[in-house]
Amino acid sequence: MNKLKGANAERELLHMLSEAGFAVVRVAGSGTMAETSADLIAGNALNRFVIECKCCSKTKRYLEKQQINDLKEFARKFGFPPLIAVKFSRKGWWFIEPEKLEDVGKGLAISLDEIKANGYDFETLIRKEF
Repeated sequence: MNKLKGANAERELLHMLSEAGFAVVRVAGSGTMAETSADLIAGNALNRFVIECKCCSKTKRYLEKQQINDLKEFARKFGFPPLIAVKFSRKGWWFIEPEKLEDVGKGLAISLDEIKANGYDFETLIRKEF
């Protein structure tokens, strides 16, 4: 995924969460070092989480283990649960906890079917208590 497409997706999700009543910040330099391992930090009176955003034009998205480990460590330090947000082409945003990702040896993966079965769509996410 090119950086512009990823940045646009992050901004789109930021605006969606903001419109749903969350306070949201986009993390500058996310992904460039372990200290800034989340793309978004979001919260409201009930929920707070750190989010790593991904886009996917296929039905399966692969992720680097180190990137997800860095996200989990950042979330632990921040005290908020980590979430992976994946925007599947023409299927919208889906969310899942890192522990539910499939270990495929060198990396991790999530398919559209798996995230539908074990994750949350946007409407469920904004109403769920973590």
